[in-house]
This record gives sequence, structure tokens and C-alpha cells, in this order.
Amino acid sequence: MALEDLEAAGRHEGWVFFDRGLIDAAAGLQARTDEPALETWGAARRFHPQVFLAPPWPEIFENDVERRHGLAEAQSEYERLLRVYPALGYEVVILPKISVPARADFVVEALPGDLRK
Repeated sequence: MALEDLEAAGRHEGWVFFDRGLIDAAAGLQARTDEPALETWGAARRFHPQVFLAPPWPEIFENDVERRHGLAEAQSEYERLLRVYPALGYEVVILPKISVPARADFVVEALPGDLRK
């Protein structure tokens, strides 16, 4: 599904942001199976070199249909991705624990100047 999402994004003009993506899926698969998924998929399709990560936020964390794992698993995944993305050559920008509108502003301001259009 992550690969299909990435390919579909290529058909759109302008910016496309992913809430989870191919690297997240490959890192999770590799952690669970020891299959070298990051070797296969980590370099196969590149994203923009700047990646935003949201740390688990216990005060607002909730389980729902899409988020079936608990807070401990979310923290473990976050720590794994903090290692994986830089190892693949990405710059990680940590999203602050602020309101959604303020976080959106933070993302726009964190983009390189020529990309804020």
C-alpha cells in the first residue's frame, strides 16, 4: 500500500505529504521479520531529503481503527525511525508538541525557502 501511495503521489502537481510511508513500512517489516526490507525498499524510491517525525505524545495518544498499537509500541517505532531515516541519508526534523495549526506553520517554515510556494 505504501508503494502504491508513493506512485500515486507522483501523478500530482505540487507537494504531497505522507503520514507514514514506504520507509516506515519497510522498517517495521524488517524489525518484525529480520528480512532486509530497508535494503530493498529504502533506496528504491526516494522522498524529499527532509523528513518530519512526530514524537509520541502521551497526552493526546488514542487508539482507533488506524492506530491499533499502544503507546509503548509507538515509542519503539519512533525510536527506530529516528535511527533509520538518518542512516538512509534523510534529515529528520522533529515536530514540536504544539497545536495542529502551529505544527502546520512549523512545517511550512521548516521547508527550504524556494519550496514554500
